[in-house]
Amino acid sequence: MQIKGFTTSGRGLALALSLMFVLCVQVAFADRPLKLLAIGNSFSEDAIEQNLFELAAATGHQMVIGNMYIGGCSLERHCNNARTDKPDYDYRKIGIDGKMTRTANYTLDKALRDEQWDYVSLQQVSQLSGMYSSFQPHLDSLIAYVRARVPATTKLIWHVTWAYAQNSTHGGFANYDRNQDKMYRAIVEGAQRLKKENAQFSLFVPVGTAIQNARTSFVGDHLNRDGFHLDLVLGRYTAACTWFECLFGTKVVGNRYAPKGLDKAQKAVAQWAAHLAVELPFECSPIDIVNTATKVSAGGLVEKK
Repeated sequence: MQIKGFTTSGRGLALALSLMFVLCVQVAFADRPLKLLAIGNSFSEDAIEQNLFELAAATGHQMVIGNMYIGGCSLERHCNNARTDKPDYDYRKIGIDGKMTRTANYTLDKALRDEQWDYVSLQQVSQLSGMYSSFQPHLDSLIAYVRARVPATTKLIWHVTWAYAQNSTHGGFANYDRNQDKMYRAIVEGAQRLKKENAQFSLFVPVGTAIQNARTSFVGDHLNRDGFHLDLVLGRYTAACTWFECLFGTKVVGNRYAPKGLDKAQKAVAQWAAHLAVELPFECSPIDIVNTATKVSAGGLVEKK
Protein backbone atom coordinates (compact mmCIF):
# COMPACT_ATOMS: atom_id res chain seq x y z
CA MET A 1 0.00 0.00 0.00
CA GLN A 2 1.20 3.51 -0.83
CA ILE A 3 0.22 6.96 0.43
CA LYS A 4 1.22 9.52 -2.19
CA GLY A 5 4.63 8.05 -2.84
CA PHE A 6 5.31 6.75 0.66
CA THR A 7 5.33 3.03 1.34
CA THR A 8 3.84 1.45 4.44
CA SER A 9 7.29 0.49 5.62
CA GLY A 10 9.98 2.56 7.23
CA ARG A 11 10.25 6.26 7.69
CA GLY A 12 8.02 7.05 4.71
CA LEU A 13 4.86 5.99 6.51
CA ALA A 14 5.81 7.84 9.66
CA LEU A 15 6.46 11.01 7.70
CA ALA A 16 3.22 10.65 5.75
CA LEU A 17 1.16 10.19 8.90
CA SER A 18 2.92 13.09 10.55
CA LEU A 19 2.16 15.37 7.60
CA MET A 20 -1.45 14.23 7.53
CA PHE A 21 -1.79 15.00 11.25
CA VAL A 22 -0.37 18.49 10.83
CA LEU A 23 -2.67 19.19 7.90
CA CYS A 24 -5.70 17.98 9.86
CA VAL A 25 -4.80 20.20 12.80
CA GLN A 26 -4.33 23.19 10.50
CA VAL A 27 -7.67 22.61 8.78
CA ALA A 28 -9.45 22.18 12.10
CA PHE A 29 -7.94 25.40 13.43
CA ALA A 30 -8.80 27.29 10.25
CA ASP A 31 -12.43 26.12 10.48
CA ARG A 32 -12.73 27.06 14.13
CA PRO A 33 -14.33 30.44 14.87
CA LEU A 34 -12.19 33.06 16.55
CA LYS A 35 -13.79 33.98 19.87
CA LEU A 36 -13.38 37.47 21.31
CA LEU A 37 -14.77 38.86 24.56
CA ALA A 38 -14.49 42.54 25.44
CA ILE A 39 -14.79 43.75 29.00
CA GLY A 40 -15.62 47.28 28.09
CA ASN A 41 -18.12 50.06 27.71
CA SER A 42 -19.60 52.17 24.92
CA PHE A 43 -16.19 52.42 23.25
CA SER A 44 -16.03 48.63 22.83
CA GLU A 45 -19.61 48.85 21.57
CA ASP A 46 -18.44 51.32 18.91
CA ALA A 47 -15.44 49.20 17.97
CA ILE A 48 -16.55 45.57 17.76
CA GLU A 49 -20.33 45.20 17.79
CA GLN A 50 -20.73 46.05 14.12
CA ASN A 51 -18.58 45.57 11.00
CA LEU A 52 -15.96 43.31 12.60
CA PHE A 53 -18.00 40.14 12.10
CA GLU A 54 -18.69 41.16 8.50
CA LEU A 55 -15.06 42.02 7.73
CA ALA A 56 -14.05 38.59 9.00
CA ALA A 57 -16.80 36.83 7.04
CA ALA A 58 -15.70 38.60 3.85
CA THR A 59 -12.37 36.77 4.11
CA GLY A 60 -13.82 33.41 5.11
CA HIS A 61 -13.34 33.70 8.87
CA GLN A 62 -15.95 32.87 11.49
CA MET A 63 -16.23 34.78 14.75
CA VAL A 64 -18.02 34.79 18.07
CA ILE A 65 -17.96 38.27 19.58
CA GLY A 66 -18.96 39.11 23.13
CA ASN A 67 -19.13 42.52 24.76
CA MET A 68 -19.65 42.98 28.47
CA TYR A 69 -21.22 46.41 28.32
CA ILE A 70 -21.71 49.12 30.91
CA GLY A 71 -21.72 52.67 29.57
CA GLY A 72 -18.82 54.71 30.90
CA CYS A 73 -17.36 51.80 32.85
CA SER A 74 -13.86 52.21 34.27
CA LEU A 75 -11.29 49.59 35.20
CA GLU A 76 -12.07 50.33 38.84
CA ARG A 77 -15.75 49.56 38.38
CA HIS A 78 -15.02 46.39 36.40
CA CYS A 79 -12.69 45.30 39.18
CA ASN A 80 -15.30 45.98 41.88
CA ASN A 81 -17.93 44.11 39.86
CA ALA A 82 -15.59 41.14 39.58
CA ARG A 83 -14.82 41.16 43.30
CA THR A 84 -18.51 41.23 44.28
CA ASP A 85 -19.80 39.11 41.37
CA LYS A 86 -22.22 41.91 40.60
CA PRO A 87 -24.75 41.21 37.79
CA ASP A 88 -24.24 44.67 36.36
CA TYR A 89 -23.65 44.00 32.67
CA ASP A 90 -25.57 43.91 29.43
CA TYR A 91 -23.97 40.92 27.71
CA ARG A 92 -24.10 41.37 23.94
CA LYS A 93 -23.08 38.29 22.00
CA ILE A 94 -22.78 37.81 18.24
CA GLY A 95 -22.88 34.12 17.35
CA ILE A 96 -21.38 32.42 14.33
CA ASP A 97 -24.65 33.12 12.50
CA GLY A 98 -24.02 36.86 12.85
CA LYS A 99 -27.05 37.43 15.05
CA MET A 100 -26.74 39.35 18.30
CA THR A 101 -28.38 38.32 21.55
CA ARG A 102 -28.55 40.56 24.60
CA THR A 103 -28.78 39.36 28.17
CA ALA A 104 -29.21 41.82 31.02
CA ASN A 105 -27.93 41.44 34.58
CA TYR A 106 -24.93 39.33 33.62
CA THR A 107 -21.79 38.75 35.66
CA LEU A 108 -18.19 38.74 34.49
CA ASP A 109 -17.74 35.25 35.87
CA LYS A 110 -20.55 33.85 33.70
CA ALA A 111 -19.31 35.62 30.58
CA LEU A 112 -15.74 34.44 30.99
CA ARG A 113 -16.95 30.85 31.34
CA ASP A 114 -19.52 31.10 28.54
CA GLU A 115 -17.06 30.26 25.73
CA GLN A 116 -13.51 29.07 25.27
CA TRP A 117 -12.38 32.60 24.49
CA ASP A 118 -9.33 33.08 22.28
CA TYR A 119 -9.03 36.72 23.30
CA VAL A 120 -10.28 38.87 26.14
CA SER A 121 -9.86 42.61 25.77
CA LEU A 122 -9.61 45.24 28.47
CA GLN A 123 -9.68 49.03 28.30
CA GLN A 124 -9.91 52.11 30.48
CA VAL A 125 -12.86 54.51 30.46
CA SER A 126 -12.28 57.23 27.88
CA GLN A 127 -11.65 60.23 30.12
CA LEU A 128 -8.98 58.25 32.00
CA SER A 129 -7.57 56.39 28.98
CA GLY A 130 -4.47 58.60 28.88
CA MET A 131 -3.95 58.72 32.64
CA TYR A 132 -1.71 55.75 33.36
CA SER A 133 -1.90 56.27 37.10
CA SER A 134 -5.61 55.37 36.94
CA PHE A 135 -4.92 51.86 35.62
CA GLN A 136 -3.59 50.34 38.82
CA PRO A 137 -4.16 48.51 41.07
CA HIS A 138 -7.42 47.68 39.30
CA LEU A 139 -5.88 46.35 36.09
CA ASP A 140 -3.65 43.76 37.77
CA SER A 141 -6.57 42.55 39.89
CA LEU A 142 -8.81 42.28 36.85
CA ILE A 143 -6.15 40.38 34.89
CA ALA A 144 -5.79 37.87 37.73
CA TYR A 145 -9.57 37.45 37.86
CA VAL A 146 -9.77 36.82 34.11
CA ARG A 147 -6.82 34.42 34.08
CA ALA A 148 -8.45 32.27 36.76
CA ARG A 149 -11.53 31.75 34.56
CA VAL A 150 -10.29 31.28 31.01
CA PRO A 151 -8.09 28.67 29.30
CA ALA A 152 -4.33 29.07 29.60
CA THR A 153 -4.25 29.68 25.85
CA THR A 154 -6.49 32.76 26.05
CA LYS A 155 -4.66 35.93 25.07
CA LEU A 156 -5.24 39.36 26.53
CA ILE A 157 -5.74 42.48 24.43
CA TRP A 158 -5.41 46.12 25.41
CA HIS A 159 -7.87 48.25 23.45
CA VAL A 160 -6.07 51.54 22.71
CA THR A 161 -9.00 53.92 22.39
CA TRP A 162 -9.24 57.32 20.70
CA ALA A 163 -8.95 60.97 21.58
CA TYR A 164 -12.05 63.14 21.58
CA ALA A 165 -12.97 65.48 18.75
CA GLN A 166 -11.35 68.88 19.20
CA ASN A 167 -14.76 70.50 19.76
CA SER A 168 -15.88 67.90 22.31
CA THR A 169 -17.81 69.18 25.31
CA HIS A 170 -17.15 66.02 27.37
CA GLY A 171 -16.23 67.02 30.91
CA GLY A 172 -13.32 64.58 30.99
CA PHE A 173 -11.65 66.42 28.12
CA ALA A 174 -10.40 68.86 30.76
CA ASN A 175 -7.95 66.15 31.87
CA TYR A 176 -6.05 66.94 28.66
CA ASP A 177 -6.56 70.71 28.63
CA ARG A 178 -9.26 70.20 25.99
CA ASN A 179 -6.56 69.42 23.44
CA GLN A 180 -7.04 66.48 21.08
CA ASP A 181 -3.37 65.99 20.29
CA LYS A 182 -2.46 66.06 23.98
CA MET A 183 -5.11 63.43 24.70
CA TYR A 184 -3.96 61.23 21.82
CA ARG A 185 -0.32 61.45 22.92
CA ALA A 186 -1.29 60.58 26.51
CA ILE A 187 -3.29 57.54 25.35
CA VAL A 188 -0.51 56.08 23.20
CA GLU A 189 2.18 56.85 25.78
CA GLY A 190 0.11 55.01 28.37
CA ALA A 191 -0.23 52.04 26.01
CA GLN A 192 3.51 52.04 25.33
CA ARG A 193 4.24 52.06 29.04
CA LEU A 194 1.77 49.24 29.62
CA LYS A 195 3.39 47.22 26.85
CA LYS A 196 6.79 47.72 28.46
CA GLU A 197 5.73 47.04 32.04
CA ASN A 198 3.07 44.34 31.66
CA ALA A 199 3.85 41.17 29.75
CA GLN A 200 0.29 39.88 30.09
CA PHE A 201 -0.96 41.56 26.92
CA SER A 202 -0.43 39.79 23.60
CA LEU A 203 -2.04 42.44 21.43
CA PHE A 204 -2.50 46.18 21.52
CA VAL A 205 -5.27 47.22 19.13
CA PRO A 206 -4.45 50.82 18.11
CA VAL A 207 -7.90 52.15 17.27
CA GLY A 208 -6.94 55.55 18.66
CA THR A 209 -4.12 55.81 16.16
CA ALA A 210 -6.37 54.67 13.30
CA ILE A 211 -8.88 57.40 14.15
CA GLN A 212 -6.09 59.96 14.40
CA ASN A 213 -4.75 58.80 11.02
CA ALA A 214 -8.17 59.19 9.42
CA ARG A 215 -8.45 62.71 10.81
CA THR A 216 -5.47 63.74 8.68
CA SER A 217 -7.41 62.87 5.50
CA PHE A 218 -10.06 64.84 3.65
CA VAL A 219 -12.51 63.50 6.26
CA GLY A 220 -11.02 65.80 8.88
CA ASP A 221 -12.15 65.82 12.49
CA HIS A 222 -15.55 64.32 11.71
CA LEU A 223 -15.29 60.79 13.04
CA ASN A 224 -17.39 61.30 16.17
CA ARG A 225 -21.15 61.62 16.52
CA ASP A 226 -21.17 63.58 19.77
CA GLY A 227 -17.58 64.64 20.30
CA PHE A 228 -16.43 61.36 21.85
CA HIS A 229 -18.39 58.33 20.62
CA LEU A 230 -17.56 57.27 17.08
CA ASP A 231 -19.55 58.22 14.02
CA LEU A 232 -21.97 55.38 13.30
CA VAL A 233 -20.60 54.66 9.82
CA LEU A 234 -17.05 55.81 9.06
CA GLY A 235 -15.83 56.01 12.65
CA ARG A 236 -17.07 52.60 13.66
CA TYR A 237 -15.88 51.04 10.41
CA THR A 238 -12.37 52.42 10.92
CA ALA A 239 -12.28 50.91 14.40
CA ALA A 240 -13.49 47.52 13.17
CA CYS A 241 -10.91 47.52 10.37
CA THR A 242 -8.20 47.97 12.99
CA TRP A 243 -9.50 45.10 15.08
CA PHE A 244 -9.77 42.86 12.02
CA GLU A 245 -6.18 43.36 10.93
CA CYS A 246 -4.84 42.87 14.46
CA LEU A 247 -6.82 39.70 15.12
CA PHE A 248 -6.30 37.93 11.81
CA GLY A 249 -2.94 39.32 10.71
CA THR A 250 -4.47 40.01 7.32
CA LYS A 251 -4.14 43.38 5.61
CA VAL A 252 -7.56 45.00 5.69
CA VAL A 253 -6.91 47.16 2.63
CA GLY A 254 -8.93 45.64 -0.19
CA ASN A 255 -11.44 43.87 2.05
CA ARG A 256 -14.65 43.95 0.04
CA TYR A 257 -16.99 44.57 2.97
CA ALA A 258 -18.17 48.08 3.78
CA PRO A 259 -21.34 49.22 5.54
CA LYS A 260 -24.11 51.08 3.75
CA GLY A 261 -23.57 54.82 3.60
CA LEU A 262 -19.83 54.63 3.04
CA ASP A 263 -18.47 55.73 -0.33
CA LYS A 264 -15.34 54.31 -1.96
CA ALA A 265 -13.05 57.14 -0.87
CA GLN A 266 -14.22 56.91 2.75
CA LYS A 267 -13.76 53.15 2.67
CA ALA A 268 -10.20 53.64 1.44
CA VAL A 269 -9.49 56.16 4.19
CA ALA A 270 -10.78 53.80 6.87
CA GLN A 271 -8.89 50.78 5.61
CA TRP A 272 -5.60 52.61 5.12
CA ALA A 273 -5.94 54.43 8.45
CA ALA A 274 -6.37 51.07 10.17
CA HIS A 275 -3.57 49.34 8.27
CA LEU A 276 -1.06 52.11 8.96
CA ALA A 277 -2.06 52.13 12.62
CA VAL A 278 -1.25 48.44 12.87
CA GLU A 279 2.10 49.08 11.17
CA LEU A 280 2.90 52.14 13.33
CA PRO A 281 0.64 51.81 16.37
CA PHE A 282 1.97 54.65 18.46
CA GLU A 283 2.33 57.46 15.95
CA CYS A 284 0.04 59.24 13.56
CA SER A 285 0.49 58.55 9.83
CA PRO A 286 -0.91 61.03 7.29
CA ILE A 287 -3.57 59.79 4.88
CA ASP A 288 -3.65 61.59 1.54
CA ILE A 289 -6.27 59.97 -0.64
CA VAL A 290 -7.17 61.92 -3.76
CA ASN A 291 -9.35 59.23 -5.30
CA THR A 292 -10.16 55.59 -4.79
CA ALA A 293 -7.39 54.47 -7.15
CA THR A 294 -4.73 56.04 -4.95
CA LYS A 295 -2.38 54.12 -2.70
CA VAL A 296 -0.98 55.65 0.46
CA SER A 297 1.69 54.80 2.97
CA ALA A 298 3.03 56.18 6.22
CA GLY A 299 4.71 58.92 4.20
CA GLY A 300 1.49 59.95 2.49
CA LEU A 301 0.63 59.66 -1.19
CA VAL A 302 2.99 57.34 -3.01
CA GLU A 303 1.30 55.95 -6.09
CA LYS A 304 -1.61 56.41 -8.43
CA LYS A 305 -2.90 53.70 -10.68
